[in-house]
Amino acid sequence: MSTAQESIDVNVPVHTAYNQWTQFESFPQFMGGVDEVRQLDDKHLHWKVSVAGVTREYDAEITEQVPDQVVAWRASGDTDNAGRATFDRLADDSTRVSVELTYETDGLMEKAGNALNVPDRQLKKDLRRFKEFIESRGAETGAWRGEVH
Repeated sequence: MSTAQESIDVNVPVHTAYNQWTQFESFPQFMGGVDEVRQLDDKHLHWKVSVAGVTREYDAEITEQVPDQVVAWRASGDTDNAGRATFDRLADDSTRVSVELTYETDGLMEKAGNALNVPDRQLKKDLRRFKEFIESRGAETGAWRGEVH
């Protein structure tokens, strides 16, 4: 398994950053390679992604969700990946968003990309776009405040 980790400070309150992150269907607006995310129910998502010229679809389950603190998920089926986003209040209007992704590379292109740290660079770009997205709006596009344990 490989891991990509990155953090970014966003100039919005922790509840705003967290609330936006729970709007999974908005991910294609700021995440490269994510073509579509459909929320099937409170705990299940369907992803369509394009990585290294390969399009994949898979389902994922939210494994942990605590408002203003954490959202974690893992893929089900043939795709082996998982992620965890944490939200740390820095000040009333500032939040650190930290994301850790674990994944299995499959195929020569993905393995080569992994060796060149492409996933780390992509995650850094995605978090910068998330920062631009949420700061330019000033408010989240929606929220889900339920918990999953």
